[in-house]
Amino acid sequence: MDRRNFLQTAAGAAAVVAASPVEGLAAPNYKPKKMIGIQLGAVSFTDEGTDRVIEECQKDAFVDTLFVATFTYGRGIAGRQIPGQPLPDHGKQQYDKDTFVGGCYTKYDKKYLTGTTFQDFRAPELGNYDVLEDVIPKAKKHGMKTIAWFEDVVAKNLPGIQPLQDVNLQGEKIGTMNFNAPEHRAWILGLVESWTRDYDLDGIMWGSERQGPFCNALGASHSHPPLSSVCDFSESTIAKARAQGINPERAKQGFTELEAFVTACRKGVRPNDGYYVTLWRLMLRYPELLAWESLWTQSLRETQKAIYDKIKSIKPQMGVGWHVWHNNSFNPIYRAEQDYAEMAPYSDFLKVVIYQNCGGERMVDYVNSVGKTYFGDVPKQELLDFHYRVLDYGPEADMQHLAATGFSPDYVFRETKRAKVDRAGTKTQLWPGIDIDIPTAEGSSKSTPQGTKAVVEAAFHGGADGVILSRKYSEMKLANLRAAGEAVRSLHLV
Repeated sequence: MDRRNFLQTAAGAAAVVAASPVEGLAAPNYKPKKMIGIQLGAVSFTDEGTDRVIEECQKDAFVDTLFVATFTYGRGIAGRQIPGQPLPDHGKQQYDKDTFVGGCYTKYDKKYLTGTTFQDFRAPELGNYDVLEDVIPKAKKHGMKTIAWFEDVVAKNLPGIQPLQDVNLQGEKIGTMNFNAPEHRAWILGLVESWTRDYDLDGIMWGSERQGPFCNALGASHSHPPLSSVCDFSESTIAKARAQGINPERAKQGFTELEAFVTACRKGVRPNDGYYVTLWRLMLRYPELLAWESLWTQSLRETQKAIYDKIKSIKPQMGVGWHVWHNNSFNPIYRAEQDYAEMAPYSDFLKVVIYQNCGGERMVDYVNSVGKTYFGDVPKQELLDFHYRVLDYGPEADMQHLAATGFSPDYVFRETKRAKVDRAGTKTQLWPGIDIDIPTAEGSSKSTPQGTKAVVEAAFHGGADGVILSRKYSEMKLANLRAAGEAVRSLHLV
């Protein structure tokens, strides 16, 4: 379907979303023709009852695959609704800001963790509850698959975690994991081995919403982390760099000068030759800046491949895939690092994040951030238009209105189609992540049934092999979940 026909179809369909559950269909007898997944945290099952949650997802949206959060210390995929955001129309009507801790929501066998000191990370807030032990048999009873889904988000001062942590430019341990640390490799492979051997899972998905030190220094994301997060300069990474002919001392000097440049930029101090030219001067003087960035991405890919190989060595039939961070939609440098064809040999599926509502707000945050560093000479609207052009987006809202409108269904269509072309000829399934009620600021775009239906349709028109309704069930309003089901039905996928 070309873009014009797609937009006409989407515009006509958006007006006919039903706000009530799909009537007259016994969901277990209507398996979708393509994968329909949803992300859920453990607290949804303990709050609402496991069978009830499964049946709601199946009845409303024809969900056939549960992506169950098994490890995180972040609120993005676990816990109830974020405090300050409206509670959804299901689940306990109270926030968990005083009880949420995070960690692992399953049992795990420490015999697989002998190579690391990081061994005590069970999430305490739900007691001894094991989300996989509870969910897997009940999901099977309803004809559904279960995929364990975990992310690269940890707390800084956990017992035994220091040997796994990154080291920043100042030589300090920070709260992110070091992909080159032997103990990190032992920990993450031990954890997935425990899940693979001990549970009858259909797959495992891992996400790392991080980027390399060069992009971090420039603030080239919607989250724009502090300069103290520029890493990694641990002994293991320095040794790896030397083995590849990269000079660590020159890399440190380059990043020290880059840090001074960015600090001055954010204070409004314009270099004599301008922001962009000065950055290029630094890059030409210190090619180690990009070499260290590439080394970081290489280490991430090696970690993914190691996870894939470990799981496949135990259960070759189990699916293994990756969550691809939303920064892929904003930062062209980060996008260049996401080579789906290169990732395909160790990827059974990719969840490419294509969140439409929060995407508008996040793009504005990204433009405001890089507009204060290396693009400081470019007016914000021109900078946004530049990114629309180089990222191949169609007409979208201007800088003043983008947060309030979010991205259009056309964004979802284009990004899905691009990802499909990028991994053409591979075995990798493409399952875009769809935004349903991901929290945004007051005045920013919110999910609606009409909008949800349109973007689910857009993903499938773009060539998706499935969709993953995101971020977590405990944020979602049931009317929007049902709208996803209406899209599945309108496309004759059931």
